Amino acid sequence: QVQLVESGGGLVQPGGSLRLSCSVDGSIPSFDVMAWHRQAPGKERELVARLTGGGTANYADSVRGRFTISRDNAKNTVYLQMNSLEPEDTAVYYCNIVTMWIGRRFDYWGQGTQVTVSS
Repeated sequence: QVQLVESGGGLVQPGGSLRLSCSVDGSIPSFDVMAWHRQAPGKERELVARLTGGGTANYADSVRGRFTISRDNAKNTVYLQMNSLEPEDTAVYYCNIVTMWIGRRFDYWGQGTQVTVSS
């Protein structure tokens, strides 16, 4: 049984920073794609940042230049560094890992962590 355990969310003032962590509890054959998504109240879930196993990162236009996705292989952990936070960044953030194994796609999701940006 694989679980993704997220942490690092909380309340922060506009302009502040937070770092989200996603630790993998269990064994996943490979981290082919690692991603962070978010869902604000009344809105659909959206992709925020994506990192391939080869190291290519992509970001939503709304966060490019402010957010950075990274991975610590030794700790089996994926991070999302969020700087210059804005009230519009308020949402539940979800970690997602995709692995391709024996010709099939497997998606793993965390439980979500709340980020609130408010003065």
